[in-house]
Amino acid sequence: MGSSLKPRGLFGNDSGFALILTILIISLIVALTLQFNTSMRSDLDAAANLRDAVSLGCITRSGFDCALAVLSQDASESDFDSLREAWAYSKALSSNSALLFSEGRFEVHIIDHSGRIQINRLVDGDGAYNTKQKDLLTRFLSLEQFDLDPEEVDGLMDAVKDWVDPDNEVTDSGAENTYYQALARPYPCKNAPLEFPQELLSIRGIIRELYYGTKEKPGIANYLAVHGDGKININTADTLILRSLSPQIDQEMAEDMVAYREDGDNDLSAATWYKSVPGLDHVTIDPDLATTSSAYFEIRSEGFKDSMSQGICGMVERKEGTLRILSWKTE
Repeated sequence: MGSSLKPRGLFGNDSGFALILTILIISLIVALTLQFNTSMRSDLDAAANLRDAVSLGCITRSGFDCALAVLSQDASESDFDSLREAWAYSKALSSNSALLFSEGRFEVHIIDHSGRIQINRLVDGDGAYNTKQKDLLTRFLSLEQFDLDPEEVDGLMDAVKDWVDPDNEVTDSGAENTYYQALARPYPCKNAPLEFPQELLSIRGIIRELYYGTKEKPGIANYLAVHGDGKININTADTLILRSLSPQIDQEMAEDMVAYREDGDNDLSAATWYKSVPGLDHVTIDPDLATTSSAYFEIRSEGFKDSMSQGICGMVERKEGTLRILSWKTE
């Protein structure tokens, strides 16, 4: 009797091969599914982040627009500006912002730059010193808070003038292109008005410690501005600025002026109100240096949503009731 033999599979057992093949296919499907799931999650997270970023940007911009509305309303209510007005109360402007959004809030600050020394006014159109502005800035830099000697003050004044004036002629102890081009990292002298206060850091002698201040000394950054007609709003100016407006004003007098303007019963509409302050009746501030109205404001708005935040900073000109954005940056 002949016996018949069944042919054996390549691996000797067809069922075992099928099992291995099935496992390989399932493993491949699982790997592809996991990869697809990871990709989908990444796309969903990216979409959610984009949505939150757009939402946060809208919240931040809403704070900026709120500040614009407050400044516009203020212009229609009075011809003078003071720190007793709504725009000066940043906490009040921001306190109810959370009620405007299902998620998120903003904090907004309005800073009056008309209460600062306007650095570009140091130089007249012909490139010469504006004498009144020069005396004002000299008095300011000579205050004991900045600890500068007279030679340092003169050098800073001349360097700022040379940076702003249109010519390339060195003013006494100033600096022009020959100085800046000889630096390790050379750059040209601007010979034009400053566009941003931070440009002062490019001028010879203005170091970061002087500009931003230290733990022991204030910086000059918060007292200077680049926009304005040269007149300082005495209703919003800091005590150091008030002291600089006249050689007759000392620290105690400046503090008395601040206390006077904080009293809601006192009239601050005229730029001569300081003469009503006890002990200041003999003081004279040059009319070309003082005003009680403001035209330039810095608006800072910061939006918050969950753990995210975003900031906007802009400079605004308010003229004849109309607001114009001069500069804008996202922080």
